[in-house]
Amino acid sequence: MNNLTHVAAALAVALLAAAPVAAQELRIGTASIGGAFFPVGQTISNLVNEYTDGGFSIVPVVTQGSVQNPRLVADGEVDLGITSADLAADAVAGAGAYQGVEMQLAALGPLHPSVLHMVVTADSDIRTFDDLRGKRVAVGPAGGGTLGFLNQIMPIHDMTMEDIIPSFLSYGDGFSQLSDGNVDAALALSGYPAAAVMQAAASGDLRIVDFTPERLEQILQQNPAYTTFDIPSEVYDMDQDSIVIGVTNMLVVRSDMDEGQVRQIVSAIYDHLDEFAAENANGAQIDKDRATQLAIPLHPAAAAYFGQ
Repeated sequence: MNNLTHVAAALAVALLAAAPVAAQELRIGTASIGGAFFPVGQTISNLVNEYTDGGFSIVPVVTQGSVQNPRLVADGEVDLGITSADLAADAVAGAGAYQGVEMQLAALGPLHPSVLHMVVTADSDIRTFDDLRGKRVAVGPAGGGTLGFLNQIMPIHDMTMEDIIPSFLSYGDGFSQLSDGNVDAALALSGYPAAAVMQAAASGDLRIVDFTPERLEQILQQNPAYTTFDIPSEVYDMDQDSIVIGVTNMLVVRSDMDEGQVRQIVSAIYDHLDEFAAENANGAQIDKDRATQLAIPLHPAAAAYFGQ
């Protein structure tokens, strides 16, 4: 080997040593455009990408939402997923929408609550859930969390999906159809304010559909993970405040996710909730204390962070 060859070989080794190692790209499953999950996923990605050591990054991906995300995490299609506490519990137990398939998932931490928006135009004759019978209803995307709620609520009202005329649309498209008069009601399980509802409210006056007190009591008794939330009238510029049902959302990962990655992700999110809230209004609704009340066990690294 001549001197020129030695120099070339040494230069090649030096260049390889100096070349930056490509960061691993993790994916967080969110939902369709127009709901709260996608922008929440964007904010989580921004915080993680800013406050971790650069060995990995996170990007949000559009999915069908709460029901699909646990499956995507369990199958390795995404690395983190946003879902609701009730669906996470079902996924781990192999119950409900995941009948017979127990998933090895762990909680990373709590997020904002999602509430069931059941919205009509202000002049609609639909006043309660029972009035949806026979109506054209945008029910959100197939696999989204709205359908999970409907599966619990409809039997209490002696209804099935055959009693409505459903349209399986993204939240953004569903509420656009409501504004255009192509559906009679639009549903979205989302944090508030929800972008899709805000957009429809800018086009005309809206109203939230109620449950009768008797039905509401039955729903809460049969679904312990559900609770009620108050939506002030000014959120969507409506005539009155509304009481809606909802559930705490959470981040889930595979139980065997690398502890170092989990530790960094949890710290990046929950050490900077003030920045989360500044970038995304849902961040102001995140309560770290709910980490002790999630429906499935925390990942060991997350449990250590939250002092469990």
